[in-house]
Amino acid sequence: MAVSLPGLAALCALLFTWMQVGQASKELRISEHGELTGRFNAAIGNLASQSLDVRLGGIYALQRIMQDSGRDQPTVVSVLAAFAQRHAGSSAKSLKEPDAAGADDHVPMPDVQAAITTLARRSPDDDAGTIVDLSKTDLRGLRFAGKASIKLPGVDLSEADLRFANLTDADLPEAYLRDANLTSAYLDGANLTGADLEGASLVVAILSGANLREADLTCGAFLSETGGKVEPTDCADLQYAFLDGANLQSAKISDADLRHATLSHADLRGADLTRSDLTNADLTNADFRGAKLTGAKLDGAKRTGARGLP
Repeated sequence: MAVSLPGLAALCALLFTWMQVGQASKELRISEHGELTGRFNAAIGNLASQSLDVRLGGIYALQRIMQDSGRDQPTVVSVLAAFAQRHAGSSAKSLKEPDAAGADDHVPMPDVQAAITTLARRSPDDDAGTIVDLSKTDLRGLRFAGKASIKLPGVDLSEADLRFANLTDADLPEAYLRDANLTSAYLDGANLTGADLEGASLVVAILSGANLREADLTCGAFLSETGGKVEPTDCADLQYAFLDGANLQSAKISDADLRHATLSHADLRGADLTRSDLTNADLTNADFRGAKLTGAKLDGAKRTGARGLP
């Protein structure tokens, strides 16, 4: 019995040490959680400040919390999106101003820009299904400094005012852009795979080399009073848009207005262009093989080298 006492003592010492380590780890986690809570509350308080500098400090504090705690990222994403919506103003008001009223000179306030930049340059992996909601927001002239990638998958920009915004090379798969105004916006090289652009205005928008594979640019629909016939309404407007080299494979573009649009070298294989208006469009070397063109208007279109046209 005496021989086993040293071994028993060592076992007890090991067990005691393990319990101490476990307790210390638990206390450390509680301390870290309390520290994060304090930092979060302070950052939220800063967002309500009348001082621009203090609000910017709150935004960057929330950015750091996102980096330090993936568990808190969904909450931070929701807070920053709500802040941007509130402080940017409503698109219902801004859209009443014509393009000539200075929309090309308009830029978001620095704190709004900082909040959206923080959202656009986070890693979406910890979002836990949270949607960045920037719908019905005045985002005219939105742009991002530097060359860091813009990642806003599934972002809700429906009915947003994005005139003259610069979203070059942005990663926007499955984005919800229904009824958004993207007049004169820069979307060249953007990834809009599967995006919902129903009823969006893309007049003179730059979409050169953009990926719009399986994107939805169709119309809404309503029941007419006579006969209950379903009629298209609120269709996508792509007049004078630049879609040269764009990937539009299997995209839904029926009833769209593509008059004077540039579609040279665009890939439209399998796209639905039923009843779309391509009058005077540049279709040079575009690929329409397998596309649906029933009722499409091609008067005056440049067809040199185009494949798959009737």
